[in-house]
Amino acid sequence: MRFDLVDLRLFCEVADAGSITRGAERCALALAAASTRIRNMEDALGAPLLERSRQGVTPTPAGRILIKHARTILAQTARLREDLGAYAGGLSGEVRLLANTNALTEFIPEALSRFLAEHPHVSINLEERLSDEIVGLVAEGVGDIGIVAGTVDMGSLETFPFRSDRFVVVTSAIHPLAQRQSMTFADVLGCDLVGLDRASSLQRFLSAKAVREGRPLRLRVQLRSFDAVCRLVECGVGVGIVPETTARRAARTMSLGIVDLTDDWAQRELTICVRSLQGLAPYARDLVESLKSS
Repeated sequence: MRFDLVDLRLFCEVADAGSITRGAERCALALAAASTRIRNMEDALGAPLLERSRQGVTPTPAGRILIKHARTILAQTARLREDLGAYAGGLSGEVRLLANTNALTEFIPEALSRFLAEHPHVSINLEERLSDEIVGLVAEGVGDIGIVAGTVDMGSLETFPFRSDRFVVVTSAIHPLAQRQSMTFADVLGCDLVGLDRASSLQRFLSAKAVREGRPLRLRVQLRSFDAVCRLVECGVGVGIVPETTARRAARTMSLGIVDLTDDWAQRELTICVRSLQGLAPYARDLVESLKSS
């Protein structure tokens, strides 16, 4: 068997994404080239590595063994690149940071800007995921650092406090709900909504909550940022659910009503999680410390 590093990284990305197409995109490969590489890996092994269906792909037992060893090899390669980086004049390393929507949009940009300015030889691979997905990926070694809602079970991961925030309902200043002090998510389901793109972790979270309530989200439009949601809400398109920090900032320049959500999950204690702080590369440990103190 002859698997190169591109093969190993591609297979891990395909398994993580559950899709050869998305895995190929993450590796900057054409779909045809990615499919050929995986087929050649299976031919060399003499056994299938992926189970293919209309819903996507999942690793076979042989594929899961390959992933385990591939991640070890890729981690060792990254450490080698780190150790030689100072001599080669290239990047000292890369950190894979996974974050939920709230952390990604409200708190991480400023924190990362300071860290990257102080660490010119480090790059960050930042990806948005649901909190429970992040915990699993960090535990498996797919992600180096995760930032998640504190309500999820962290298992054996090491955790550190990051930020506190809560979700609120934003309305136009003349909307009937603008005069209310608080409401439940069930109340929101009776309104037209302005939300984030369906791929965002928050939108998937809210959709799952709506399913549990037995009612659909009445989404009128979906956008790519909380600020854009607030602008459409101000125009009377519907109401939105955004972090309170976003709502308060937007209200300085927009005519908005802000209504508290009373559901327990609306309060968000954001938490940093890692498999082992001491097991991280030095620059990744520096990032954890930067996030904790930012």
